Amino acid sequence: MKRFHVHMHVDDLTKSIAFYSRLFAAEPARVETDYAKWMLEDPRVNFAISTRGDKPGVDHLGFQVDEADELAELKARAQGADMALLDEGATTCCYARSDKHWITDPQGVAWEHFHTLGNIPVFNEAAAQQPHAAQAACCPTGAPSAPAPGQAACCGPTANNPNKCC
Repeated sequence: MKRFHVHMHVDDLTKSIAFYSRLFAAEPARVETDYAKWMLEDPRVNFAISTRGDKPGVDHLGFQVDEADELAELKARAQGADMALLDEGATTCCYARSDKHWITDPQGVAWEHFHTLGNIPVFNEAAAQQPHAAQAACCPTGAPSAPAPGQAACCGPTANNPNKCC
């Protein structure tokens, strides 16, 4: 079964956690110093916020799936519709180990399709192993942060914000 995913950037994590906890009538399922996530059942949504963005607002949307075959189906659908696709495969990001790929809508909004395999103690394992971990991105090295024609978007770093991450 699919779960809708929304990731927003916020300026003040504490205030935002308080606001969304009241809005959803639920506490976050995970809270870190720069990140919080609610796994809601009604509506079925994975709603995440972080302080890692350029500016407050929606960073990306997506679908989280429960099974690997559902992820393969979303990938096949995107490829069959001739959508540009950035396939990250097995990766770590947002305190989780996942298989994922990205597509971009005509307005440039990034859509993440992913299957979460487990939790990890850091935002991104590759970044945690680098000397400048705070500046590392979740996306593959060299992946575009703004889509060029024929390319998928990536939530990686920008010139204005080297810390931007999914």
